[in-house]
Parts: sequence; structure tokens; C-alpha cells
Amino acid sequence: MNLAPLLNAAPVVQVHAFAAMAAFALGVVQVAAPKGTLPHRTIGWIWVVLLLAISVSSFFIHGIRMWGEWSPIHILSVFTPLMLLLGVLAARRHRVRARKNRDHGDPVGALVLAGIFTLVPGRIMHAVVFGP
Repeated sequence: MNLAPLLNAAPVVQVHAFAAMAAFALGVVQVAAPKGTLPHRTIGWIWVVLLLAISVSSFFIHGIRMWGEWSPIHILSVFTPLMLLLGVLAARRHRVRARKNRDHGDPVGALVLAGIFTLVPGRIMHAVVFGP
């Protein structure tokens, strides 16, 4: 692993990538940690903010252009904040099953699926993970 390609990338790409890595790590912690505790809620809010940062920053990244400046990944950038809002509302209403379904779907869809696309040859994260 070599972070040089990421550290040499535009600042918005760095924010996007580091927020995604932090959100993925926090998501793993959240799934394994006890639910309903103050640390769980605090980490949950940090996770929500990170996913929002990922979504917003993606609108300034145009590495793949299929429809003008946009790509299918940008659909996730619209979809994710909506799902986060529904997840937060479900948590505040103590609708555990609805929140669990939404909050487990977001990291899989937004982080894992989108993360796989970042590993395509020619992309920055491919160079970070596999070398130039």
C-alpha cells in the first residue's frame, strides 16, 4: 500500500477518500458494539456526518464522466443522504428494525459497492492499494 497517489490528489479527493475509510472503520465498530449506548449514538452521529461529507465531496469529483460531468456513482450521492435522513428519523422514533435495515444498507451500498469501483485500474485508490 502506498498513500502517495492519494496524498498527491486534489484536496476534495483526499477528504472524500479519508472520510470513506473512516466511515467504513466506524461502521464495522458500530455493527460489533453494544447498541443504544452513548458511545453507539456518538459514533453513529460521526458516521452520519462522514457519509454526508462523502456524498457532498463526490459532487466535486468527476473522474468518470458518462452524462456530462456525472457518473452512476453520483446516484449514490443523492440516494445516501435520503437514506441517512430516514435512518436518523427511525432511530429517533426507536424503530429499531427500520433503522437497522437502512443503516446496514448504506454502508454496503455506499461504501463497499462504491469502494469496489475505486479499485478499477487507472483510479487513484487502485494505485494506492496495488501500486502504479
